[in-house]
Amino acid sequence: MADFLSNTAPGFLGTGWKFPPTISSDGQSVEMLSGEDDIRSSLQILMGTRPGERPLHPDFGIGLEDLLYEPVNTTLRALVQDNIRTAILLHEPRIRLLSVEMEDQFGDGLLNIRLSYEVRTTNSRFNLVFPFYLTDSSEQRSLVTETRR
Repeated sequence: MADFLSNTAPGFLGTGWKFPPTISSDGQSVEMLSGEDDIRSSLQILMGTRPGERPLHPDFGIGLEDLLYEPVNTTLRALVQDNIRTAILLHEPRIRLLSVEMEDQFGDGLLNIRLSYEVRTTNSRFNLVFPFYLTDSSEQRSLVTETRR
């Protein structure tokens, strides 16, 4: 198999723009993320994007906002888990998704979505917690946390 297609190729984890795009302090370039930081950023973008939002990639995203006012029950949990698993399978080949867990805090209108994943080339395991607010609190959505196991 060609080296550029191999999962063990040196650049497999990749490098991408920091999101939101930020100009470096010298004003000459865009700040970049590499490796596991790029994967974490990619997952955050995937979780926060609606399908159809990106014209050149109409199937990119999960569409959690479409479920904003739905009751938190077993059906919603299964739908969210399936949407997340499918989107990661299609759009993030650098990781192996280990689990998707959800914890709801009814008083706060918050559904914490915890992704446990493994980076394929390094076998490093990570957790990403994505807070999804069941009420329209978009300014609070930047509270994504990550831990390394």
